[in-house]
Amino acid sequence: MKPLSLLIEILIILGVTIKTIKAEEHSKRQKERNVTTQVSVNEIKQYLSHILEQRTSSSVINKRENLEKKNQRKIRIKGIQNKDILKRNKNNLQKQAEKNFTDEGDQLFKMGIKVLQQSKSQKQKEEAYLLFAKAADMGNLKAMEKMADALLFGNFGMQNITAAIQLYESLAKEGSCKAQNALGFLSSYGIGMEYDQAKALTYYTFGSAGGNMMSQMILGYRYLSGINVLQNCEVALSYYKKVADYIADTFEKSEGVPVEKVRLTERPENLSSNSEILDWDIYQYYKFLAERGDVQIQKALHYFLKAAKAGSANAMAFIGKMYLEGNAAAPQNNATAFKYFSMAASKGNAIGLHGLGLLYFYGKGVPVNYAEALIYFQKAAEKGWPDAQFQLGFMYYSGSGIQKDYKLAFKYFYLASQSGQPLAIYYLAKMYATGTGVVRSCRTAVELYKGVCELGHWAEKFLTAYFAYKDGDIDSSLVQYALLAEMGYEVAQSNSAFILESKKANIFEKEKMYPVALLLWNRAAIQGNAFARVKIGDYHYYGYGTNKDYQTAATHYSIAADKYHNAQAMFNLAYMYEHGLGIAKDIHLARRLYDMAAQRSPDAHIPVLFALMKLETTHLLRDILFFNFTTRWNWLKSDNTVGPHWDLFVISLIVAGLILLLRNHHG
Repeated sequence: MKPLSLLIEILIILGVTIKTIKAEEHSKRQKERNVTTQVSVNEIKQYLSHILEQRTSSSVINKRENLEKKNQRKIRIKGIQNKDILKRNKNNLQKQAEKNFTDEGDQLFKMGIKVLQQSKSQKQKEEAYLLFAKAADMGNLKAMEKMADALLFGNFGMQNITAAIQLYESLAKEGSCKAQNALGFLSSYGIGMEYDQAKALTYYTFGSAGGNMMSQMILGYRYLSGINVLQNCEVALSYYKKVADYIADTFEKSEGVPVEKVRLTERPENLSSNSEILDWDIYQYYKFLAERGDVQIQKALHYFLKAAKAGSANAMAFIGKMYLEGNAAAPQNNATAFKYFSMAASKGNAIGLHGLGLLYFYGKGVPVNYAEALIYFQKAAEKGWPDAQFQLGFMYYSGSGIQKDYKLAFKYFYLASQSGQPLAIYYLAKMYATGTGVVRSCRTAVELYKGVCELGHWAEKFLTAYFAYKDGDIDSSLVQYALLAEMGYEVAQSNSAFILESKKANIFEKEKMYPVALLLWNRAAIQGNAFARVKIGDYHYYGYGTNKDYQTAATHYSIAADKYHNAQAMFNLAYMYEHGLGIAKDIHLARRLYDMAAQRSPDAHIPVLFALMKLETTHLLRDILFFNFTTRWNWLKSDNTVGPHWDLFVISLIVAGLILLLRNHHG
């Protein structure tokens, strides 16, 4: 897998070609990296082994007790007999030892976080986890959580679910809400633990009470969908609102980076390519890099300056944003931001106009002037810039410099939400939840809040899960997708089901794969996935993970055909009508559905052609035989003559006839 920074550089530095690395140098560096990686991973595993041993034998407590005993012996040697002094010194020494022990662990954990945030390579990430392992070895709970996650998700090939559960259970006893959430997830699927939905719900409830956002999101989804709980929109709303408030706060501080959620069902043939993912625009890539302090931001600034000099209004606006927000390449400077925003705005650029509006709205480098801000936001909004539409909505919603007008606020929030502006979606949800400016609708509010919640930082697992799948690390990919599926992401539900039915995963017993996949396809179908709806029909038709049930299969195919106009569902339903499987035989309806499938999808033309030729030929033969040779018909019935696969026999005859016709035509 190529480094992410390389992919980013390709898209940011447009028109700049990347020099190829000589094969010999690359090979040498690769060998060095592999050796270092192996050493780092082995070292991490050694610490992990020691940590797990500690958690089992309470070595951390023993270490502290040993320190106390040593200190007591020292005190006795000095001949201090006074019990009060002994007790006081003992307490002081114990507190000091514990403080030193805790401080060192905290320091190592903070160092690990810093290295991880600034990491630009796999080796640096491994160094960060080595620091986490050392901190965990000293009893740091947050570091232990990091290491448990590494064991669960298979970071650096360290996947060991049994060991992860051991750590999580130990952490849960010490009040870790993150561990409670992980145990709930594992119980809900029966991964490494007994499948127990009641226990999973208990774990999630404890995790939520401790403030774990994932647990709250999972509970919100469960109450919304009625998964092992009574469906309750108001309870779902309360959970989703808590998470959405947290997400909105992070978006107000900095713009998030959207994560492309690749559907494995739609592009399995492209998994060898590195270019089909991460197609965000240049500015979103720039944000991704800037937030991680990547040196590539220097190149991005150089590119934008060069493009701005050539007259690019977008480049001018992006430079303005860089100086407004500040980063290593472009230190925060309101005057410079104003300069570049003005240059872009003079060319009618929406981003530049919005930028000037922000400067006047917040009083950055200029006096606060809501009237000026309103003018610039309106001009940018008219050009369709969603951030400006949101700002207008917010001004009318909050009454910033103008009279409150909830109808106008709703209008602009709605316009911005159509482009996926997250804060606009959040405020729309808020309005529907409280009935402000609109008729209150719990269901609409929940759906909108859910959309905001799905923009959380945990969505980055879509990338790591996808890359793990591409690299052939199926178990790691499945665990990550399954966690996202549990949180209510429809794409993750589909991807998890797709991986499960491939039977390539090792963390599930073979007989459990189809039933769990069916459960996930069902959840995805409820959220509007037409492909998942067809899959449910297939599972009931063939008896995968459930009993064969043609009637249920036909019901699901009908939903996919009627509601989503799915060509595959139409074809399958036509076949069932043709043969009377689960539904009354209806040749006319079968013909109509075959035709509709062909009209809906070009890929269906050939299958439909053969299906219709077979249908017409067999029924023509039957009509002739029935009319002229009633007595012989019983003997010549297709099933009696050529067996149960008579339809394949007829298709073969048709194909042979077509070949003969084509040969005669060319002759």
